Amino acid sequence: MHEFSIYLLVFSLYLLYICSMMNKLNTLKKHLKPGKVYRRAELSQWSNAVDRHLAQLVEDGSVKKLSPGLYYMPRQTVFGAAPPEEKELVRSFLKDDEFLLTTPNDYNSLGVGTTQLYNKRVVYNHKRHGVFTLGGRAFYFHAKHRFPKKLSPEFLLVDLLNNLNSLAEDKGAVLQKTLIKAKSLDRKSLQQSVVRYGNAKTKALIASALKESSYAI
Repeated sequence: MHEFSIYLLVFSLYLLYICSMMNKLNTLKKHLKPGKVYRRAELSQWSNAVDRHLAQLVEDGSVKKLSPGLYYMPRQTVFGAAPPEEKELVRSFLKDDEFLLTTPNDYNSLGVGTTQLYNKRVVYNHKRHGVFTLGGRAFYFHAKHRFPKKLSPEFLLVDLLNNLNSLAEDKGAVLQKTLIKAKSLDRKSLQQSVVRYGNAKTKALIASALKESSYAI
């Protein structure tokens, strides 16, 4: 009888432990939002056993692991679970909002003959340089002192000329149309973009093109 009482006590304590762990796991889960990326250190404020809880959440599919120390809760769409938005991935990776996410596909909006579809994501930022895989996607990080907060036709034109040699299209034809396009853009905005973001070759090309139309920078 005494041994049975001890067994009941141990079993009761075990159940209390399991219930406590489940409650703490649910507490952590309640703080997670679909589509948002979290760092392990950030999650430790809601869990006293963060590694164990994360392992459980990853195992049941509630949470996905992006890379060491980075996790996210999938967004539910009509097509099923989806990873976070690209900006959310980059924001969590850099730990700040000081970046500009773009792609060579954005040049197509200028109407200067770029028609290729590129599977490339470029991140201008102040911290990192190199190719990093986030959420199964490759991001090309370029550390720069200056870049705008958002895309504009003037910046895209300057950026296109800066990266003309990396394009797959006929470079001569694209260059000709781009310099013609430069003459139709807002003078002040183009001037600011060239001075702030253009390399030496880009500055010379645009200055020469605009000089021909008495529209010099």
